[in-house]
Amino acid sequence: MTNWKKTIGRLAIAPVLAVGMAASLAAYHSAKPVVAKAAAPAPSAAPLDDNSVSALLALDNAMETLAARVTPAIVNVAVTSKTKVDDQAQAEIPDEMRRFFGPGFNFPHQPQGPQIEHGIGSGVIISPDGYIVTNNHVVDGAVDMRVTMSDRRVLSAKLIGTDPLTDLAVIKVDGHNLPSVPWGDATKLRPGQTVLAFGNPFGLRFTVTRGIVSALNRPNPSASDARKPGQFIQTDAAINPGNSGGPLVDARGEVVGINTFLISNSGTFSGMGFAIPTQIVRPTVEALIRDGKVSHGYMGLGITDVTPENAKFFDSKDNRGAIVTQVEANSPAAKAGLKVGDLITSINGHEVSDASQLQVMVGQTHPGTTIKLAVNREGKDMEVPVTLEKMGARDKGEDESASSETGKPRWGLGLGDITSDVRQQLEAPDDVKGAVVERVLPGSPADNAGLRPGDVILSVNRHQTASVSDVKKALADIPKGQDALLLVRSNGGNTFRVLHSEGA
Repeated sequence: MTNWKKTIGRLAIAPVLAVGMAASLAAYHSAKPVVAKAAAPAPSAAPLDDNSVSALLALDNAMETLAARVTPAIVNVAVTSKTKVDDQAQAEIPDEMRRFFGPGFNFPHQPQGPQIEHGIGSGVIISPDGYIVTNNHVVDGAVDMRVTMSDRRVLSAKLIGTDPLTDLAVIKVDGHNLPSVPWGDATKLRPGQTVLAFGNPFGLRFTVTRGIVSALNRPNPSASDARKPGQFIQTDAAINPGNSGGPLVDARGEVVGINTFLISNSGTFSGMGFAIPTQIVRPTVEALIRDGKVSHGYMGLGITDVTPENAKFFDSKDNRGAIVTQVEANSPAAKAGLKVGDLITSINGHEVSDASQLQVMVGQTHPGTTIKLAVNREGKDMEVPVTLEKMGARDKGEDESASSETGKPRWGLGLGDITSDVRQQLEAPDDVKGAVVERVLPGSPADNAGLRPGDVILSVNRHQTASVSDVKKALADIPKGQDALLLVRSNGGNTFRVLHSEGA
C-alpha cells in the first residue's frame, strides 16, 4: 500500500513540473530582449551579357579548340644518360702536376667513371607512325628514352638522329594512327601574331601557354660557335626549363617553331623565350629521318649585318645583305676570292636580307654544291661562284699521322697555308713562311701552350718549316711521348712555345 501511494505521488509530480516549466518559458519569452533579424544579402550583379563579350568568348573557344587539337601530339621525354669524366675539371689540373704523378694517377675528387644523369624535356609527334621532334640537348648522351603520351601511356623511344649545330633531334616510338601536328611556315609569321607554347615545364606535363610573336630573325646567341644559325622566333609565351623540344604553334594549329632556350637572369621565364623556326627545323628533320644525319654546307666566312650606321661605307642603299668580316685561310670562300669588306646581296638569285639568312641558306645547301653569290666590292657588282665544303670536315685539324691512339688530334692544331689574303689580314711580311693556326682544340697541348688562331708556326724543333705540309710532317715525325718546340709568330713578334706530348 505504501508503495502504491509513493508511485501515485511520483506520477503526479510530472504534470506539476510541466505546468511550472511552461509558465517559466512564457515568462521568458515575454521578458527577453528584442534582437534584430540579420539582413539578407543583396542580389549580386548579373554577369556580362554574352553579346557584349562575344569577341572574348569566341577567342576563348578558339584557344580551347586549338589546345585540345594539339595537346594529344605533345609528349614528355624522360632521358637517362651517361656523362664522361669531367674533361674540364681534368684540364684544370696543371701539366706539371700530371707529369709529376704520372699518367696512371687518379687525382682526388675526380669522377672515376661515367656518371648517370636523368633529365626531362618535351617533344611533338609529327607523323602518325611515331616520329617525334625534340632538341638535341634533351637527348644528348641518352642511353634510355621513355616517352609519356597525353593518354598516360609510356613508350620506349629510339634515337633516329641528331644535329648539334641546329640543336634538333628526331626520336621514334612504335605506333600507328598516333595524333600528330602539321608543319606551318614560319617565314609568314609577323610580330604580334598569337602563338601557343606546349611542353612540360619543370616536369608539369602537358602545359600550354599563350603569347605573341615578339620578334623575328633573332641572331645566334652562342658565343662558343659562330657557325650556329640564328633566325630565332622570340615570344612572350612562357617557356621554362622542361619546355625544350616542345612546339610553338600558330592559330591554325601548325608547328612554326621548336622551343629551345630562354634568356633570363634567374634561369626561369622572364618574358623572352626563343624557338627554332620551321625553315630550319623542317629540312633538318627530313634529313635526319632520311639519312640519320645532316651535312651542312660551309664557306669559311665571318659575316655581319648591314646597319644604318655602316651602310654608307659599303654602298648599301637598303641596309640589306651580309658584310664579310673574316675569310678563313684555305677555305672555300678564300679559294673563290672573297675578301673582307665584300657585301653579299644574294645567293643563287635569292635576296639576302641579313647575315643570319645567309648563314642558314648556306648551311642548308649540300656540301659539294657550287653557289653563286652576288657581291658588291667597293661599289662594283660581281658574281662569285663558291663550291661548298662539308662543315666540320676541317675540324679534324692534322693529318692522321699526327693523331693519337685515341683518334683525337695529337697536338690539337688545325693548320692552313699562308695565302696572300691571310698574309694581308695578319699584316705579315713576305719573308714570313710556315703554317697559320686556324683552330685550337680546347684542353689540347696547343691550347695549353697558348697557341691561338692567327699565330704562325715558323719552325718545329729548330728546323725551319716553309709550308703547312712541312709543319704537319715535322709534328707527325716526333716520336710518341716527346715534346715539340715551336717558333711562333704571334701579335707581330716571335716566341718559342713547347707542346707537351700527352704521353710524356
